[in-house]
Amino acid sequence: MMIYCASSVTVLAAVPPYPTKPIRIIATTTPGSGPDIIARLIGQKLTDAWSQAVVVEPRPGASGMIGAEIAARASPDGYTFMISTSQHAIVNAMYEKRTYDLIRDFSPISLMASTPFILVAHPSVAASSVKELVALARSKPGQIKYGSGGSGSPPHLSAEIFKSMTGTDILHVPYKGVTPALNDTVAGHLQMTFSVIPACIALVKAGKVKALGVTSAQRTALVPDLPTLAESVPGYEFIGWYGLVAPAKTPSALISKVNGEVVKALKIPEFQERLSALGAEPIGSSAQELDAFTRAQVEKMRKAVKESGARPDA
Repeated sequence: MMIYCASSVTVLAAVPPYPTKPIRIIATTTPGSGPDIIARLIGQKLTDAWSQAVVVEPRPGASGMIGAEIAARASPDGYTFMISTSQHAIVNAMYEKRTYDLIRDFSPISLMASTPFILVAHPSVAASSVKELVALARSKPGQIKYGSGGSGSPPHLSAEIFKSMTGTDILHVPYKGVTPALNDTVAGHLQMTFSVIPACIALVKAGKVKALGVTSAQRTALVPDLPTLAESVPGYEFIGWYGLVAPAKTPSALISKVNGEVVKALKIPEFQERLSALGAEPIGSSAQELDAFTRAQVEKMRKAVKESGARPDA
């Protein structure tokens, strides 16, 4: 028994401390974007917890594939993480020629937050609810136009899932970003657009567009009086989300340590308030829950891509 204990102590002593050097979180979008801000918020909490710098490294480009490849090929030593989002699930479903796989090449840590989209319409559209909009679209096949941030973007696929589930024929008009799509909705060139909350809530409050519903499965505290699309279209759900992942084969002990700190941070009221200001709701899941969620999202996006006929750079 004494020999066993001595051996155990030797093994435990051999486990290196963590962290002992700066950690990077790769955000595959531009500085100031949602993933970049989320990365900086959680990075600061990890810095505070470990007294070790956690820096955010924006690596935008190619629909997030540039940064994702860098993260996937990084050493699985707990010093590189990446913010995974709905865009990564879409890319995994849409782009066949990738040098990495979202499921195979990453170890999940935690689903940190989700953000619903809002279906907004021009004030002149003769519908004050999702149910009325569906009826209007069915009566005018091909005449109602919606905008998105480009083919394969989350707003595009959220609309295509809506189109498929309601049996409506609405016309997609892609833009290089959701902002110009919203601008043309305000101008009346488009009848409707799906948008993240921060981008459109000021327009809703100003009466320049009207909000018909949120895309989350349940009503959100972010806009508590706004009904869900699912209340009129049973089963409908489409959300943006932010996960934290590491390169595949990162030791499970490190994954657990990071998960614990992330979940703890997401319970802090001040941190939750910062997320709410971004139009995001805190979650804080286990690694296993993020793994199951990501797999389900990739399959859902694959189905949406197939049904929409969305193509890269279309």
